[in-house]
Amino acid sequence: MKLFWLAISLVIATQTHARPNVLLIMADDLAATLGCYQHPQAKTPHLDALAARGLLFSKAYCQFPHCNPSRASMMSGLRPATTVVTNNEDNLYQNLPEVLTLPHHFRNHGYATARCGKIFHLGVPTGLESMDDPQAWDFGTPFASELPFPPARKSMVKVKTGKKQGISWLEIPDGEDLLVDGRFTQEAVRWLAERDDEKPFFLAVGFHRPHLPLVAPATYFDQYPLESIELPKSPEDDEDDIPLPARNGGVPGYTLTATPEQRRATIRAYLACVSYVDAQVGRLLAAIKTNGQEENTIVLFTSDHGWHLGEHGLWHKRSLFEESARVPFILHVPGMKTAGQRSGSLIELLDVFPTLCDLCELPTPKTLQGQSMRPFLENRDHVLHEAAHTQARRGANAENWGHSVRTGRWRYTEWDDGRNGAELYDHDHDPQEYHNLAKDPQHAGLIQKMQALLKKTPATNKPQP
Repeated sequence: MKLFWLAISLVIATQTHARPNVLLIMADDLAATLGCYQHPQAKTPHLDALAARGLLFSKAYCQFPHCNPSRASMMSGLRPATTVVTNNEDNLYQNLPEVLTLPHHFRNHGYATARCGKIFHLGVPTGLESMDDPQAWDFGTPFASELPFPPARKSMVKVKTGKKQGISWLEIPDGEDLLVDGRFTQEAVRWLAERDDEKPFFLAVGFHRPHLPLVAPATYFDQYPLESIELPKSPEDDEDDIPLPARNGGVPGYTLTATPEQRRATIRAYLACVSYVDAQVGRLLAAIKTNGQEENTIVLFTSDHGWHLGEHGLWHKRSLFEESARVPFILHVPGMKTAGQRSGSLIELLDVFPTLCDLCELPTPKTLQGQSMRPFLENRDHVLHEAAHTQARRGANAENWGHSVRTGRWRYTEWDDGRNGAELYDHDHDPQEYHNLAKDPQHAGLIQKMQALLKKTPATNKPQP
């Protein structure tokens, strides 16, 4: 009898150990500006290599292009209408005291969980020490400040100054760990090397970049000579058919009217930060391989939302155009035949929670509002979503509410339930979303169908307690 129970214990232990690890990597304010997304200038060899052995989704969308709302939605598996987190000041745990987050669920089911950097929005809560219920936060160390920055390197790029000097940027001396992203990587690599726990792990590493301020080691700036940087090309009358809340100036604090030279310097700095993040990803993936965990670790790389680099005159997030709503999404699942494949299937960040549960054979909480991507990974004919939904708040006091729905071909957006304008873009013929077709009578029937899709998913159209 003792031998029988010993055998059962060994089986259970083996099954527990055989469950895959999870490495979740998030960037902040990163659009699809990666080489593997065919960006013409971005140099991202490590993420390109990850995409070459994983599955790249070209139509992945956030639920709210603002840090706290997006992260609260992704990590809880709930839409912003449920979390009622629509600003960085909102608190997920106050709104939903019983909320079950993704890492908390994994820890409840036997995983060792750890976090380095920004996964939830920092300041909500401010850190483990301030939480009434530390388990709700799940991970340990709070965000470390970079201020004051290391001394600046005298830049080889000179730009004219004036009232609008573009977004600030800074080249610092070389050294991967002078900035917090390098230190996050260093800490994660150390944790992976030193852990002796037999449990599978869920490690989340959240990089601060390319979020403002645009600061990176000089080596990464040197990869992008200013003369090589191209500005996005757009029609001179681009703004004429864009509703007022969606235009440059729709969020006064984000308004920028810099010289072309200053804009190119800003793009150069953003790309330098992207390459710096890519290098940190390379260090993480090398550590996974060195520690013999490569064949049993699911790797997911994504961002909380996108970022504009001058498209439609915008230099920020919080818009409902493609550059802001779309995110990079690369998934590597050991044992699944997805190497180097690309998918145009619509997915949402809301799908992360149920997908990881499914892939790790954990029970999926019934409260989740996303869908598991596993059926699609096993059968490419499976359709996950007929549309992806994104919401945003704009205006001087965030009083303008937008709700956008993206299908395989079309994007349709309404501002304040249509009272402040609507937008319709045909991505088959206008992927840059330059020509708003919402007022074209021949698309009246299509707009009715898109409006019906909007109504299928509840929107948060006013602040709630």
